[in-house]
Amino acid sequence: MNVLFVCLGNICRSPTAEGVFRALAQREAPQLAVRADSAGTAGYHIGAPPDRRSQAAARRRGYDLSMLRARQVEPADFARFDLLLAMDETNLADLEACAPAEARGRIRLFLEYAPGIGRREVPDPYYGTASDFDLVVDLVERGARGLLAELAGSRRQSSRPGPPG
Repeated sequence: MNVLFVCLGNICRSPTAEGVFRALAQREAPQLAVRADSAGTAGYHIGAPPDRRSQAAARRRGYDLSMLRARQVEPADFARFDLLLAMDETNLADLEACAPAEARGRIRLFLEYAPGIGRREVPDPYYGTASDFDLVVDLVERGARGLLAELAGSRRQSSRPGPPG
């Protein structure tokens, strides 16, 4: 399973989601064969590391984002990834607008995997305070754990033998 996390500039929310998802998958679901990446719908920060405040918020929770670099969504991503998860409605619409028809069913809001939290979007913390970056980590952890649980459940169901003959 290949998952792409997407926000606007790929320096706050989506690299946080990528780093948290990778770490949680390795720690809590090592049996799953998952790969993660992140990208932005805009090319404002191509090649830049995650925002220092995103890195600090993640580091306080034990996640290292320092090796990640911003990139923009490219046409090949729609074939390369099984799921493209947008951080907010605007990025969801942007992805859907440039996606080929056959990829649109694999584009979703990331927080669909965190039901019961009362939010559909991971808010952009860029113009906010340190607590806004901490909130992103909180929301991303919930979404990542929900996604891992769904993937683990799908894997169990697909590995079950069919009904007797």
